[in-house]
Amino acid sequence: MDQFGVLMTCPMFPYLEQELDRRFKLFRLWDFPSKSEFLGHHSGSVRAVVGDTKVGADSELIEALPRLEIVSSYSVGLDRIDLEKCKERGIRVTNTPDVLTEDVADAAIALILTLLRKVCVADAFVRSGKWMSGDFEVASKFSGKSVGIIGLGRIGSAIAKRAEAFNCLISYHSRSPKPHTTYRYYSSVVDLARNSQILVVSCSLTEETRHIINREVIDALGPKGVLINIGRGAHVDEPELVSALLEGRIGGAGLDVFEKEPEVAEELFELENVVLLPHVGSDTEETSKAMADLLIGNLEAYFLKKPLLTAVI
Repeated sequence: MDQFGVLMTCPMFPYLEQELDRRFKLFRLWDFPSKSEFLGHHSGSVRAVVGDTKVGADSELIEALPRLEIVSSYSVGLDRIDLEKCKERGIRVTNTPDVLTEDVADAAIALILTLLRKVCVADAFVRSGKWMSGDFEVASKFSGKSVGIIGLGRIGSAIAKRAEAFNCLISYHSRSPKPHTTYRYYSSVVDLARNSQILVVSCSLTEETRHIINREVIDALGPKGVLINIGRGAHVDEPELVSALLEGRIGGAGLDVFEKEPEVAEELFELENVVLLPHVGSDTEETSKAMADLLIGNLEAYFLKKPLLTAVI
C-alpha cells in the first residue's frame, strides 16, 4: 500500500509514525518550512490525513487536498476535524475509541487522589527537608465523597465504576438520562455541581459543551468542591476558573487539558491546590500502541475496501 499518500499533521507516538512510514507513502507536515510549501508540491498526492488532539483536519486543509478520502484521528475526540466539511466531500472519518477508556479513567482518579491527599505538595515537603522541622499538614479523603460526572459515556462510566470502589456517591449530567444505571441524573450542570464535592468533566467537546464549566457552575461547586477535567480544555472557562481559585471560591482543580495547549495560565503554577498534567490521560505505552494499531487498521481496511473498524463518518 505504499502508493497511498498519508499526511501526518504533527509528531505523534513514534511507533505510529514508523508503522505508517512502513506501510504507506508518508508525508510529515512538520518536515516542510510551511504548510503552503507542502501543499504546493504534494496536495495531489494525499489520500489520507492522520491528526490528533493538537492538529487535525480543518476546513482549510481539507479544501486544499483534492484527493483526500479519509481522515483518521489518533484520539477519541473529533473537535480538531471539520466533520461537516468531511460529510460535504464524502470523506470518511475514524477515531480510536474504547482502547483509551481505562487509561483516561485511571488518570481522572489519579488527579482526584493527588489533589485531595496533597501528594505533590507532600512530595515537595519531603524533598525540601521541611519534614525535619515538623509534620506535614492534614489532607482530605476521597472515600465516600459525592462525585458528579459530566458525560456518562465510555470514559465517564469507567470513572464512575472506579469511584464506586471508593464508596463514592455517583451522580451525572448528560443530554438525557442513561438507561440501566442507578446513578442520580441531573438535567442541570449547576444542580449537579451544587450536589457534588468532586465534579469531573468527561464529555465530548461540542458547541453545546464549550465552557460548560462557567462562573455559575464553579460557584455552585463552591469553596470546598474540586474540579477535575480530563475532557478538553475548552470545556472550562479558564479565566473564570483561575479567578475562582485565586479568590478561594473553589477548593481546587486537577487538570489534564487546557484551552490553549500547551499554554497554561501562569497564575496556576504557584497554587498548591492545583494539579497540572500535560494532556497525558491516555499516554501509556500500552494504550498508545493500541491506538496506533487501531488507526492503522482503519486505514488498511479503507484502502483494501473493507469495513472500517471505528467509523465516525
